[in-house]
Amino acid sequence: MKKNMNGQNMKINIGCGKTPTLDWINYDNSLSIRLSKFPLLSSFLSQIGLISADQKELILAARKYGIKWANATKKIPHSSGTVQAIYTSHMVEHLDREEIGLFLDEAYRVLQPGGVIRIVVPDLRTLVESYLKDNDADQFVDSLLLSTGQPKDLISKIKLLVVGYRQHLWMYDGYSLSKLLVKHGFDEPVIMEPGTTNIDDYGELNLYERAETSVCVEARKPNQ
Repeated sequence: MKKNMNGQNMKINIGCGKTPTLDWINYDNSLSIRLSKFPLLSSFLSQIGLISADQKELILAARKYGIKWANATKKIPHSSGTVQAIYTSHMVEHLDREEIGLFLDEAYRVLQPGGVIRIVVPDLRTLVESYLKDNDADQFVDSLLLSTGQPKDLISKIKLLVVGYRQHLWMYDGYSLSKLLVKHGFDEPVIMEPGTTNIDDYGELNLYERAETSVCVEARKPNQ
């Protein structure tokens, strides 16, 4: 990633999974990112069924694109005030209410004044409107991804211990996400239309990622 004269045009993608932004710095906290550094271990875990096909794909993506590991609820590995933009898509719904607060505080810390955070999440309003139209309660609850079946065998139980709970822990619409951003110090939250952004020189950032079922909110760290 090239820097401007002040060294402050870094853009980072948090929780990128298998879809990193190619000209940004990409982070994910999946165990697969760490396993990507250990080919023999990841191969062994795959053979005994502790790694799924999706995890194997993420391991390969991490090696190919240089995805870095970080737990953004604890520390985003950048100095305060050095990041121009933060993007995260379909990540924060996997955080509990305490964790998302910690993440937003870390995002606020590393952003430079005037820097932009762009958050894409499954749109609870869209899901509710679909339920009210179809009257299918089972489909609605299933679409929330708030629960998963209990592990039935030893391998499944070990996976849960190693990988953790990967379902959604909270859901948002544009208004609730905007309100949360303001609570954590951000200014000017805006629900963005697909294809639009306030991020300068956004490069290869996908402005349509999961647009049909998602809502996108951008906000700024105040100029100080």
